[in-house]
Amino acid sequence: MKISNITVYKVKPRWIFIKISTDEGIVGWGEMISGTKTETVVSGAYEVGNRFLGRNPFEIERLFQEMHRSFFRGGPINGTIVSGIEMALWDIKGKAFGVPIYELLGGAARDRIKVYSWIGGDRPSDVADQAQDRYDRGFTAVKMNATEELHYIDTYEKVEEVVERVASIKERLGNAMSVGIDFHGRVHKPMAKVLAKALEPYNPMFLEEVVLPENEEYFREVANAVAVPLATGERLYTRWQFKHIFQQGAIDILQPDVALCGGILEARKIAAMAEAYDMAVAPHAPYGPVALAATLQVDSCTPNVFIQEQSLGIHYNKGFDLLDFVRNKEIFQYKDGYVDIPDKPGLGIEMDEDKIKEISQEGLIWMNPSWKNDDGTIAEW
Repeated sequence: MKISNITVYKVKPRWIFIKISTDEGIVGWGEMISGTKTETVVSGAYEVGNRFLGRNPFEIERLFQEMHRSFFRGGPINGTIVSGIEMALWDIKGKAFGVPIYELLGGAARDRIKVYSWIGGDRPSDVADQAQDRYDRGFTAVKMNATEELHYIDTYEKVEEVVERVASIKERLGNAMSVGIDFHGRVHKPMAKVLAKALEPYNPMFLEEVVLPENEEYFREVANAVAVPLATGERLYTRWQFKHIFQQGAIDILQPDVALCGGILEARKIAAMAEAYDMAVAPHAPYGPVALAATLQVDSCTPNVFIQEQSLGIHYNKGFDLLDFVRNKEIFQYKDGYVDIPDKPGLGIEMDEDKIKEISQEGLIWMNPSWKNDDGTIAEW
């Protein structure tokens, strides 16, 4: 079998799909993150992918090494290109052997995967009613953004607003609903410990990205200040970036993103390293159907994954849904807050390419929101 063609689709609201075809008619799908540089990612995907025309798609580790080991390596753009191509190669291999990908990575380690649902939106509000809605639908865990804009030093009024939102969920549902709280890198070092300490009495499931990853040295101070699990990892790529997190020992939950970190096998390697450090894994996956399907393959064979992010109805998707582009919609059906492990070959999804072509003709230029503080300075989104 040889790789015969590469096709990349730009799909609203913010998804990039790559299809790798072979001379034997088997195709594989991958997904890349647009970030704020959609055209750059697409051009890079063709530049990298076209090098592999005529190559054996089964040699995934060899091709990964070729993609990764350039003189100037790393970065989120290259990371997501490598990831999208890599997961498409696994899709081909699983289909060729007639098994789900996790069967080629050691086999299933579980029967089902616990998932959580997003509530509150970018500027969190009405979270108690939304948490109740999720609870009524069988979810026992949700995640919400903690804050809106937050300056380097900000008011206790804003801290109290965050606490009141979390308290409203706990008053409604108590500990029957676990709540992950995402600082989203919006909180700077001077306020991170203040906010974490204020939230501690409400027993969060975890606090995510309490500071930006480039300020990782401060994770230790927050960890020493509160008895709440800390999570990070969605912006990191390859096991070499995660190495610093392991060395520091302050983070309890890793959140690698299969569509950024280097792909399915790289995510599995990162999770295995975490297991050796007695750390949990909760993969980041707020994107489209291919990325989520790839993540579920990793979850299925990874014992230290305890919960999975998922993107059905997520606020970022703006009227689109990942089920719009999948024919076998049952793969993402949740029951009592869990999803079954996949059982079909490859990624386990059947993509609706006609629908993808239709939407991709409308174009995609996705930019994350640009926020400012009340004094006009740039705020973190």
